Amino acid sequence: MILKITIVVLYAIMIIVVGIIGLRKTKSFSDYFLGGGNVGPWMTAFTYGTAYFSAVLFIGFAGSIGWNFGYSGLWVGFINAFVGVLAVWALMGWRIKKMSSEYGVSTISEFLEKRYQSPVLKLLSAFVIFIFMIPYSAAVFMGLSYLFTSNFGIAYEYALLFMGLFTALYLVLGGYKSMTRIDMIFGLIMIIGVIILLTSTINTGGGLKNITSSLNNIHPKLTKTVGPPGWWPLFSLVFLTSVAPFAMPQLVQKFYAIRDQRSVKIGMVASTAFAILIGGVAYFIGATTRVFLTPENNPDAFSNGKPIFDRLMPELLTNVIPQGLSVVILLLILSASMSTLAALVLISSSSFAKDFYAGFINKNISDKSLTRLMRIMSAFFVLLSVVLAYMNFDSIVAILGISWGAIGSFFLGPFVWGLFSKRSNLTGALVSGIGGLATCLILYFTGMPSPEAGTIGMITSVVLNPVASFISSVAGK
Repeated sequence: MILKITIVVLYAIMIIVVGIIGLRKTKSFSDYFLGGGNVGPWMTAFTYGTAYFSAVLFIGFAGSIGWNFGYSGLWVGFINAFVGVLAVWALMGWRIKKMSSEYGVSTISEFLEKRYQSPVLKLLSAFVIFIFMIPYSAAVFMGLSYLFTSNFGIAYEYALLFMGLFTALYLVLGGYKSMTRIDMIFGLIMIIGVIILLTSTINTGGGLKNITSSLNNIHPKLTKTVGPPGWWPLFSLVFLTSVAPFAMPQLVQKFYAIRDQRSVKIGMVASTAFAILIGGVAYFIGATTRVFLTPENNPDAFSNGKPIFDRLMPELLTNVIPQGLSVVILLLILSASMSTLAALVLISSSSFAKDFYAGFINKNISDKSLTRLMRIMSAFFVLLSVVLAYMNFDSIVAILGISWGAIGSFFLGPFVWGLFSKRSNLTGALVSGIGGLATCLILYFTGMPSPEAGTIGMITSVVLNPVASFISSVAGK
């Protein structure tokens, strides 16, 4: 226990030191939010990958999907890598950077305003980002707090308070410059951590063949191409987590900040390889929860014989990881989560400071004042996320599902069609954004699971844009 505490303290000091260095080198809003727009391929690859994967993956998604879907949950990880990473970089990366430079914009909301000549669309998009990023960040804080509770035996509330204060301090200091530097370290920790996690799990389970046999005995479909819940729930999870990145503001921002086209090509390969390793291992380990955990031997992970999905992975990690290596896994999930939180908080803060305040309230705000406001809003956003995480009202998967679903449903139609088609117009953008978001929320609040509601909302958004654009252009002739 003393070793764990010591290493975590040293880890925290390292992050704060990097933040202080970033503070001294942050001279403008562009430095704070985009690292000056001159970030190289390896930094961008790691900051993209570490923003994509967090405690939400390792604690919530891996446990829930692994328990329910077994090996078929691996589809989520691999398609995330080839669609949510490879395809996004290949199809969108340089185009996003080029368009952001041509329009002179630094946020997705500003892009939509310039592309469609609509301040209203900018205002709506800023509102959607700020509102729906809060539950996403709360889900990450929940995952981290469960992890600290399992490792150190401290109360969930105290773990949550500590992580909130620490994250706020780190982000207020350095912004994107600090984030890209330390994401390289985070990424390397994650690679080492998942390799240790994979080998330890297979060894503890008596080999891959024995684990597969045990899963098959529990339920034959746990080792099949499609797990027990069926193809539609699996497709929804795959679609939600793989297609939403085409318009997720915190991932799109990485391309605004990248240096050049060559950096996009190098970063594409590096981030895809990273995603295959991280996602593949996480969902495989999640499937083994059925093998290692039972209500009798692991009562903290179950309630009345039913699994508490957010507690499966923390409990599993304490069972399969050797005591001497457990601190590496702690740092693995901590690293993944810190980078994700940094990305979410920066984007959400910019939606208020840059898009709303500087865009509508005080258009003549100085660069220095705008940077200061970004820091204040970063701390405020962390506070809101921690409060929501404290309420602990739903599972991590459900919270992430509605966050990604709502944001993807609003942005996919306007943003993707706005990048690729000159025929997309303001009517199409508004109809697809509002229609997609409304579809997602109506389905969710009438009882549909969040991944499925999000999937239908995102498809609706993509389909509505060209249809509404065509009808409005014909009607206007």
